[in-house]
Amino acid sequence: MSFAIRKVRLEQFRKFRAPLTLDGLGSGLNIIIEPNETGKSTLLEALRAAFFVRHNTRNQLAQSFAPYGEAVGPEITVAFEVDGDEWSVQKRFLRGPSIAVTGPAGRSQGDEAEVRLNDLFGAVRDTSRNGDIANYGPLGLLWVAQTEALAVSAPGHIVRATVTSALETEVGSILGGEAYQKVRDRVDIQYQKYWSPSGQKRELQKAAQEQSDRAAEHLREVSERLVVLERTFSERDNLQLRLKVLQRELQDETDQVERENLLQSLEIARAAGQILKTRQAEQDTAKAKLQSLEDLKVRHQKAVQARDKATLSVDDIKARRSRTTEALIAAREKSIEARNALDLARKTWQEARHRLETAQTALLQNQRQAAIKLARQRFEDMLVLEEKSQNATALVALKIPSAQMAVLEACEQEKMKAQAVVNAGATRLVFRGNAGDILLDGMPVLTDDLALTRETILRFGSAEVLISPSKATLSADEQFLMATRKQKALLDELGVADIDAARARNENAHEAAATLRVLTAQMEALAPADERIDLASGKDALRLFISTLGKNESLPVVEIPDIALLQRECEETEIAVSRAEGAQNSAIEVQRDLELRDTPLAVSEAQSVSELGSATAEINNIEERSEWKGLEVSLEQAKQQAVHASVLLSDAEKNASVYDALTINKKIETLDSRRKTALDSRNQLEKEIARLEGIIQSEGGLGLADQKIAADEELARARATQTRVQQDADTYKLLRETLENARRETASKFVSPVTRRAKRYIDRLLPDCDLTFSDDLGLTGIKRNETEEICGNLSRGTQEQLAVLTRIAFAELLLEQGKPVSLILDDPFVYSDDARLDTMIEILTEVSEKMQVIVLTCRDRAFRHLTDARLVMSDEFNNGLMEQSI
Repeated sequence: MSFAIRKVRLEQFRKFRAPLTLDGLGSGLNIIIEPNETGKSTLLEALRAAFFVRHNTRNQLAQSFAPYGEAVGPEITVAFEVDGDEWSVQKRFLRGPSIAVTGPAGRSQGDEAEVRLNDLFGAVRDTSRNGDIANYGPLGLLWVAQTEALAVSAPGHIVRATVTSALETEVGSILGGEAYQKVRDRVDIQYQKYWSPSGQKRELQKAAQEQSDRAAEHLREVSERLVVLERTFSERDNLQLRLKVLQRELQDETDQVERENLLQSLEIARAAGQILKTRQAEQDTAKAKLQSLEDLKVRHQKAVQARDKATLSVDDIKARRSRTTEALIAAREKSIEARNALDLARKTWQEARHRLETAQTALLQNQRQAAIKLARQRFEDMLVLEEKSQNATALVALKIPSAQMAVLEACEQEKMKAQAVVNAGATRLVFRGNAGDILLDGMPVLTDDLALTRETILRFGSAEVLISPSKATLSADEQFLMATRKQKALLDELGVADIDAARARNENAHEAAATLRVLTAQMEALAPADERIDLASGKDALRLFISTLGKNESLPVVEIPDIALLQRECEETEIAVSRAEGAQNSAIEVQRDLELRDTPLAVSEAQSVSELGSATAEINNIEERSEWKGLEVSLEQAKQQAVHASVLLSDAEKNASVYDALTINKKIETLDSRRKTALDSRNQLEKEIARLEGIIQSEGGLGLADQKIAADEELARARATQTRVQQDADTYKLLRETLENARRETASKFVSPVTRRAKRYIDRLLPDCDLTFSDDLGLTGIKRNETEEICGNLSRGTQEQLAVLTRIAFAELLLEQGKPVSLILDDPFVYSDDARLDTMIEILTEVSEKMQVIVLTCRDRAFRHLTDARLVMSDEFNNGLMEQSI
């Protein structure tokens, strides 16, 4: 079935915002040669969208059709032929999506049109996000975008199904045909019960395994319970034996007698302890009284010593302070005099500084008035220059653009050339004598010499003469008139009388532009910055400054005193201030030094006076106490009482050491703890024996031994079943692998039609080379010189060439089966050397005799010799028009 694209129109599709039309595509080879970034790949993407992308989809691929940043509806129109019948499809995406398909059976729209296209080209509805070319049918394989041919890949499922059907027809039945398929289907059904597609166990095998695991688990549980029951009997007997021994120990009364004896000893120990505590308290009281009297005596002695020391210190400090008092008074008076002198010097300095600042302010005022006057003058000069600049700008605006001037000059040249041709080929008439009776096209002859460039009628009385110049002169005259009219229209549009006036206007504009640059520089020079009046540079800043001035903003020039004299006076008074500050600081330092020397003496004096008072008060306080009188006698009595208390305490400690209450209590606690532990152990043994007897009663009547025998038999049956299922699974797996191996052995015979068609072309690139195809009809490798090579190890150029040639083989097979096919290659053979490139172009030229071939490329040199097949994308007048050039 023949198929050819005749015309393509795009609008608002990616980079083609303006309408683009590609017309004149032939049924054979079509070469579109343009540089990169001119939209060749976009053209192929638009063809795919027109035929295979649903009009109402909003997937990621359809979103990419709209020009970047614009919310429009991309639209594509394609006119094509199928078996001589004219078809067209018009499709719009995103905004107002629509589709219309027109063919021999009429016009259809919407989903019906989509179905009609899919049926025509053997495609299926594509629901992927980015477009899946496997769903596009044969044309998805044969329309190859950039880099898609850089790796050899298998055809999609639709093409495989079509090609497989054709191959079966050509080769005949394989492995029994339908019988093989029935056997294979039944084997696959049984295989799927035992194995997953990835070779994992499933269904029957899993069920047998699970049954065997459950039987093994049940046997394990029964065995464990039986072992636990037997262990329980042994533990109960051991615990009963331990209980008998413990009960004999509890019935022994030896510990009870020993405890009663210990309690009697404990009472005696408590009485001796009480006496010991009394004697310790008596001793503590005697020691405390003796210590108190001794402390009182020591305190009185220390207070007397402190009083005597403080008295001496106060006398010494007072003598030392008297020597610094007079010097401190004199220093304070001198500090006051220095402060007064500093105040007077500062006042004098401030007055001098005020006079200086007044003079400087007056000077700045005079300078500002001078700067304002100068700025006014520069502004007036700038206004004059601006007026000249406006005139020059007006002349520059009248300049005729270079493109239009070039058209005028071209028309003038055409007129001159045409005039020269006319003058060279014109018919000349020279009249002698009186020519007043001769009429020229009905008008009297007014000159004796005429040059005729067109048909003219001369009348001599009643006779007429028709004069016809040569045809070259007529065409030249027509060309002269066309150039004149074109030039006249442009001159009228520009508002000039003739080309000389246009030239003069451009010359004046050129001179005005030079004048304008000079005036601009002069105006910038008239607007410098001036810090005296806070004026920035630039004419705009000058204009703004002048606009903010009042009409009468000027102050009289005042007389300026001698600023240098005022500065010297200010400096002298400032030096006087510094000297006065130095004198005051010196007086303050002397006063501070004397005060620093007096301060610690004053502090020491105050501290000594305070210590003297404290010591005197302490002595008075002690001597007023009742214990002070007769202190020595009281001390002697207290010492005797302390000795007597120590003797009584020693006797009590000896009595208490015979009976130790703490040791007796520990022995009693040991006996009590031992009995309590025995009782707790007896209770725990009773409880544990009761628990074990409960387990024996509950588990002993369940027949665990019988259950273990039954579980052993169940496990044996489950394992036998698992073995049988495993044997069946292995049998079906082996049978399936055997059938698969047999099918693979015939694979080379199955794909031989494809291999034969591809080999015709591949031998021209790679002589004596055999091809290897996979089950999915993908080219997997080649064999040359008895060496096998997989496609992934070949060079990028060889992979690309093999990919194109295998596509051609599939295309020829599909064409023979009546499928509409064409071949589109986007920037092919980018890695091919010159020799192979020429060979591939020759192969494409041969293939184009059977089907339409469209090559989109940027390599002008490689396809330059195919002049009859070339199409050129042209951006003439910036409208994206594509026209055919030969």
